[in-house]
Amino acid sequence: MQREIKKYLFDIQSCIENIENFLGESPIFTNFEQNIMLQQAIERNFEIIGEAVNNLLRIYPGIKITDARRMVDTRNKIIHSYDEIQPVQIWNIIINHLSLLKQEIKTLLEN
Repeated sequence: MQREIKKYLFDIQSCIENIENFLGESPIFTNFEQNIMLQQAIERNFEIIGEAVNNLLRIYPGIKITDARRMVDTRNKIIHSYDEIQPVQIWNIIINHLSLLKQEIKTLLEN
């Protein structure tokens, strides 16, 4: 695996760990919804994930990351349409998609 690809995969892995650490062992939506600093910290990590995925797609378009293009689109929406983002949208990504991404990145790094 190219060094550059590994770097982006490690960046994604690090951001996922950050998000999990920010949320703690038992994430609760109301805690997230009421904490603007937590929301912005997690959004920043999603921005980094989206940028890393975008770079990976340029280098290796066939990379096995589910919904890779949607991650890039989410990054763009957070950055360019920040006023349209609702906490529930970010929460949905955390609850329904983050664990799959974590597993896929782990698998890619192991190969």
